[in-house]
Amino acid sequence: MHWFNRAILIAAALLVGKALLQELQRPAADRTWTGRTFGVPYDFRPPTLSRLRAAWWDSESQGWLTPRTFGVGWSVNLHKFTRR
Repeated sequence: MHWFNRAILIAAALLVGKALLQELQRPAADRTWTGRTFGVPYDFRPPTLSRLRAAWWDSESQGWLTPRTFGVGWSVNLHKFTRR
C-alpha cells in the first residue's frame, strides 16, 4: 500500500502545480485563482464562511460532491446525508 499512497500524493501535487501554473500564465489582471484542471476543480482564494457553508451544506445540489472551498478537488455535501 505504500506505493499507492505515494502515487496519490504525486497526483495531488501535480494537480496543484498544474492549477497554479494555469493561473500564473494568465495576465495578473485576469487571474481568478479558481477553475478546473484536467476536469478537477480548484480554488486558491482565501476561504470565507459563506463559501464553506455553500460547499459543505448545499441544499440546492443533487450531487454528493461539491468543489472544495480551498485547494484542489471536491468536498462532501453533508446536506445529502440528512436526506437519507
